[in-house]
Amino acid sequence: MSVLPSESLASLKVAPTRRLGLYDTWWTVGAAALAACLGLSACAWISLHLRVDAALHTVALFVHLASLVLGFGAVLVADYYALLYLTGRCTLRDALNSTTHLHVPVWTGLVGLVASGVMLHPDLGFASTRIKLGLVLALTLNGLQAGLLNRRMLQQGSAALGPRLLAWGAATALVSQACWWGAVVIGFRNSQH
Repeated sequence: MSVLPSESLASLKVAPTRRLGLYDTWWTVGAAALAACLGLSACAWISLHLRVDAALHTVALFVHLASLVLGFGAVLVADYYALLYLTGRCTLRDALNSTTHLHVPVWTGLVGLVASGVMLHPDLGFASTRIKLGLVLALTLNGLQAGLLNRRMLQQGSAALGPRLLAWGAATALVSQACWWGAVVIGFRNSQH
């Protein structure tokens, strides 16, 4: 067994270990998806048992609408940057950097919608309300995998995206738009009753 001299030991640098991030693997995204399913289920259960007065209901409705503007508005901007890239009006790097900065307002809006929605006493007896909750769950899961997609696209660097990543991105955008618009329409219709 050979022993390294002390100078050799000092020259060996141990690379710092990087913590595992949310969008690093499908396993981390899957764990977050499970947590999101449990969280949304808990919110639905709480909404059945929570009673709020008229003033708090009004505040919750304002927060709900403000969260919709924040979250859905950020999604629309992200999709706009994707269209700019697809039409050759900006680079892939510009589009991805812009959408990366929009993750916080999208998630903040979605969390605000769910938290305030608990206080709006949704009637889970209506099929439309259950569909809306399903759309919110699909939207959440789609958003989680979209973060992984964004990371994979960033890893491409300046190279053109392959057909697989383009199809994945298009499917993600379509699911996102369908869920957001579907939830908005159902929410509007439910508010009329």
